[in-house]
Amino acid sequence: MPVIVLCSTKGGVGKSTTALILAQVFSAAAKDVTLIDADPNQPLATWAKRFAATVPANLHVIGGVNEETIVDTIDGAAAKHPFVIVDLEGSANVTATYAIGRADLVLIPMRGKQLDADQAGRVVALIERESKAYRRAIDYRVVFSMTSTLLSRESKHIRGTLAEKGIPVLEAGLPERAAYSAMFQLGGTIFDLTDADVSKPAAAVADAKQLAMAVVGVLRDQEEKAA
Repeated sequence: MPVIVLCSTKGGVGKSTTALILAQVFSAAAKDVTLIDADPNQPLATWAKRFAATVPANLHVIGGVNEETIVDTIDGAAAKHPFVIVDLEGSANVTATYAIGRADLVLIPMRGKQLDADQAGRVVALIERESKAYRRAIDYRVVFSMTSTLLSRESKHIRGTLAEKGIPVLEAGLPERAAYSAMFQLGGTIFDLTDADVSKPAAAVADAKQLAMAVVGVLRDQEEKAA
């Protein structure tokens, strides 16, 4: 079953938020999902514990995962559930290398900032090293997160640079929306939020679904190439 790993060597790029949103969309589509929180800060495990009553029954959150347990945790989850999503610490550590080695797809969240682009390049280099170590091509995509609807000059330049370097970018990104931060404050999922809770919750749901569809599209392309 697909293992999707969220990796960034920089904090504040929307890594945990992206992981949680994908997990919620897949679970809303009646798929069993395991969400593995390998970030020492445990943002996803904390969300699941704090709002346990509103976590979907088919969304299974596992926290407290480290370099000693990450491989067995991923393998065990992949044997049981259609989707496994792994949120890593914001650094290139041993846990990250092990998780990348198990990944079907690595997502690299970044904002349209040069500093984020520099750090994304470090993750790409790490993925390429792990691909050589495991003797298989590990697929990856940059995901633009926490973005504005209007592209800045800096963001346009970065997108052009990524294209020149042949670094693939996911077709859908994740705009900055109040609904995504509200999940950690109010609990539940983005599908539970109302107009009384946040601004434009329906638009947030639409963006989340588009992101998930783009991820599924990449996974389907992988299946077709392997057939």
